[in-house]
Amino acid sequence: MANEATSSSSAVSSLQQEQQQDEEELMLYGAGSGWVEARTSCEHLNSLASDLSHISTPDTPCFRCQHPAENWLCLCCKDVFCSRFVNKHMLQHYQQKNHCLALSYSDLSVWCFSCDAYLDVQAIGQLRPVYEIAHLLKFGEAPPFRTMECLQVSFSQAGS
Repeated sequence: MANEATSSSSAVSSLQQEQQQDEEELMLYGAGSGWVEARTSCEHLNSLASDLSHISTPDTPCFRCQHPAENWLCLCCKDVFCSRFVNKHMLQHYQQKNHCLALSYSDLSVWCFSCDAYLDVQAIGQLRPVYEIAHLLKFGEAPPFRTMECLQVSFSQAGS
């Protein structure tokens, strides 16, 4: 009976070690990061460039290093810089100029460096036009937009 208890507890211990190792591997590869909730408002929208209807195409290289991919469009001055995963020129641009709003040409997400958060381009009216133009330039068609009913349900669920 003592042997059964010992082998049972060592089996549980072994299982716990396996689960811990699996969790560590998931965290290492980013699977444990979870869902990112984009903000539906931002106090920095007043820094948007006045005319965002004329922007660089998504294949525009970084203005500093000419890297062709992972680039961001500054929504304050319309310059294009590479991501923090390349040479960090967009991050440096924010630090030098305090231009905090940028659109990723990789996935068309919008990031506010000051808020340290993604912004919901479908819920924030000021961002919808530049998102739509970027989508047209990248994919050759208008983006699908959620209906206002979907947005209202999202807002009411977030509030409760």
